[in-house]
Amino acid sequence: MDKDIEQLAVDTVRTLSIDAVQRANSGHPGAPMGMADLAVVLWSRFLRVDPKNPTWANRDRFVLSAGHASMLLYSMLHLTGHPISIDDIKSFRQWGSPTAGHPELDPHLGIETTTGPLGQGFATGVGMAIAEAHLSDTFGDLVDHRTFGIVSDGDLMEGVAAEAASLAGHLGLGKLIYLYDDNSITLVGPTAWTYTEDVTKRFDAYGWQTLVVDGHDREAVADAIAAAIADEARPSLISCKTHIAYGSPNKRDSAAAHGSPLGEDEIKLVKAAIDWDYEPFHVPGEVYTFFTKALDSRRQEASEWARRLDMTLAGNPELAVAWKEHFDPDPIAIPVPEYDDGAEVATRAISGAVINEFALIRPDVIGGSADLASSNNSLIKSSTDFSADDRAGRNLRFGVREHAMGAIVNGINIHGGMRAYGATFLTFADYMRGAIRLGALMGAPSVWVFTHDSIFLGEDGPTHQSVEHVSSLRAIPNLYVIRPATAAEVAAAWELALNRTDGPTALILTRQGVPTGGTDPAPVARGAYVVRPGDDAVVVATGSELPTALAAADMLAAEGKSVRVVSMPCFEAFSEQDIAYRQSVLGENLPIASVEAGTTYGWGEIVGNDGLSIGIDRFGASAPAAVLAEKYGFTPDEVAARLRDWLG
Repeated sequence: MDKDIEQLAVDTVRTLSIDAVQRANSGHPGAPMGMADLAVVLWSRFLRVDPKNPTWANRDRFVLSAGHASMLLYSMLHLTGHPISIDDIKSFRQWGSPTAGHPELDPHLGIETTTGPLGQGFATGVGMAIAEAHLSDTFGDLVDHRTFGIVSDGDLMEGVAAEAASLAGHLGLGKLIYLYDDNSITLVGPTAWTYTEDVTKRFDAYGWQTLVVDGHDREAVADAIAAAIADEARPSLISCKTHIAYGSPNKRDSAAAHGSPLGEDEIKLVKAAIDWDYEPFHVPGEVYTFFTKALDSRRQEASEWARRLDMTLAGNPELAVAWKEHFDPDPIAIPVPEYDDGAEVATRAISGAVINEFALIRPDVIGGSADLASSNNSLIKSSTDFSADDRAGRNLRFGVREHAMGAIVNGINIHGGMRAYGATFLTFADYMRGAIRLGALMGAPSVWVFTHDSIFLGEDGPTHQSVEHVSSLRAIPNLYVIRPATAAEVAAAWELALNRTDGPTALILTRQGVPTGGTDPAPVARGAYVVRPGDDAVVVATGSELPTALAAADMLAAEGKSVRVVSMPCFEAFSEQDIAYRQSVLGENLPIASVEAGTTYGWGEIVGNDGLSIGIDRFGASAPAAVLAEKYGFTPDEVAARLRDWLG
């Protein structure tokens, strides 16, 4: 290795980073300066990527969990020939630029995940490693790569990272390697103010291999990465002792360099110290050549892999079918489960039956629960558990780790080749909201199975009874929230979720039994539809309140009032329909009421200013479900009375 040219590459990463932050007058220069040495070592010596084919299926994944150091990633992508131009670097943090303030998922640019909320990238990378392990078991050496990442002090303070690290060690994810930027500085000051545990001992206890090196000693970093690669039985954390704002005479080892530009005067001092006599954003030609040569063998490996893939699949039709089922599955059609007439079944149980039907024809689907599999009905009965000893298993045991589950499911889905779901009680969606939001921002096709969806879970009381959660989830852009009412709607909800590829879906399911309905498919993909015709008024209901609304409408019909009943399992899908369809469902100038056992917040958009929203705008109580229905006004008699008074 030519040390002079490698040092020039490191200096280029540092100067590009500080120039971009300075021009934007916004950003985080200190971390890219401190991590430049280890990033250049990783990308030039180890990371298997092809800049000309950035979505190569067997590439190594790189996660910058310390997303505030985004200019480090953009600099590396530009220098290695990915489609990030020098003009993109110059437009850091500006409107329409791919070099956003924090990395935003775009595999075609080499950005493998969205990061910024600390700890999310760490846990997302665990999901990528799980996907690789399962696919490797299925396809052998056609899928054989690693997940690398750079994590920060802040990442390792967050609970989501602790949850994910514990699970990764338990699962023995040996192809997961994280470099820890151990610079002892956070945004406001030294980590000693709040963070004094022995981090490597903590990760030792998790079952990780831990190594400690000087993060500015590139040979030591290279040796540690090689040691991590050699240990495929354990994930590895390489603690790299670094200096934030390395090379800055006045801001090195200072929180002042964390989230603010260095300033023109300090940049001059940094550049003078390394004899950098160039205009801002200059890249020496030798640096481009250095990275081109460094990645030549990996570009060749990608080409050879593509040829080998074609030959292998051509010679093995069964494997070729499996490859397509994982990496290019056809849209799925899910039949409606059949039940005896008059049967009442919880939608969580119907969902469990649906899962076990489509799991037989969609081998790419994998999923699990946060220690609630029997309650969520989320087990794939035809499969084993994914574990350190069984990579073929499709049941994921997340333990009581909702937030990590959320990020891990996102990681599996954006890895490619797998579709993952995660399940828990609806009230615990709060614990994983950061991951749900990030999945929606990325457009990750994650599926969330949320059961025990309302006060009607009964005696467990208000701590477990969701009142505000459905409304809260509906507030997240690009998240489909589906609350099905019948067996047909549950099947259609899963069908919509699995066929959706540009965003996540939350399925909101009951604990209590509901009438299963018929076997005719339900138009859930359109968001809402007319269940009972009527001309005087419209009552819109979701989930377990649909039968109540129908019964109330029958009572009013006996009094001469023609009330239309609409099932609206998915607000988001309905809002995407054309105006003609929406008017055909809700009518024109008809009074509209809503019935849902949750907060009325958000229903004004449907019912309008003169509408009626029947809901629960306070917390629940501990009592049998039937008692709660009576006390909170969710019996057919009470709903009919509210509608009667409203209609005058």
